[in-house]
Amino acid sequence: MAETTAAAMAARICNQINSVFVASSQAALDVLVEEIAAVAARDACIIVHGVGREGLIMKALCMRLAHLGLRTHCVGDMSAPPVSPKDLLIASAGPGGFPTVDAICQTAKRVGATVVVVTAQRGGSASRLADRVAFLPAQTMADDQKDCGGGGGGLLPMGSLYEGAMFVLFEMVIFRLASALGQSPEVIRSRHTNLE
Repeated sequence: MAETTAAAMAARICNQINSVFVASSQAALDVLVEEIAAVAARDACIIVHGVGREGLIMKALCMRLAHLGLRTHCVGDMSAPPVSPKDLLIASAGPGGFPTVDAICQTAKRVGATVVVVTAQRGGSASRLADRVAFLPAQTMADDQKDCGGGGGGLLPMGSLYEGAMFVLFEMVIFRLASALGQSPEVIRSRHTNLE
C-alpha cells in the first residue's frame, strides 16, 4: 500500500521532478543562461510565452527576470512592446507545439529575434522554429499514458511533471544569472513590487 502522508507524497513528487534532471544534461540550463545573458549584454528585451499551466510558469520566469533588472514582458500583456531583431523570445511548448506558440515563434523569427523553445519533445513543430531548444525530458500530455520520468507510478498527472521541472529549471537559471550579472539578493529584492 502506497504511503499517503503529505511528506511521503511530497518526496515522491520531488523525486519524480529530480529524475528529469538526472536523465537530462546540463544543456537546457546552459542554453537559457547563455541566451538571457546575451540579451542583458545588448540591453534588449526578453519576451516570454506559454499556454495553460506552462504559461503560468513562464510568467513566474518573467517576474524573476524583472527582479534581475532585465527588460522582460509576457506575450499578450498590454505593456508588451513589439519584438525587434535584438530581442529574445522564450516560448514553452511542452508537448512539442501549439498553433498559438508556433505562430508567435514565426512572428518573432520573421523580424529577426532569437527564439528559444523550452520543450519535452525535441521533434515538435515549435522546436523546428527555434534558434535553440532547451530540452526538458519530462512527461507532458503528449505522453502521459506511459510512465515517463517517475518510475513506478508517479503522482503527477498530465503535464504536471513538465511544469514542475520548468519551475525548478527556471530557479536554477535565475540563480546562475544573478551571479553572472552581479546581482545581490538585496538588489533583487529591491525590485519586487510594493503595490500589493
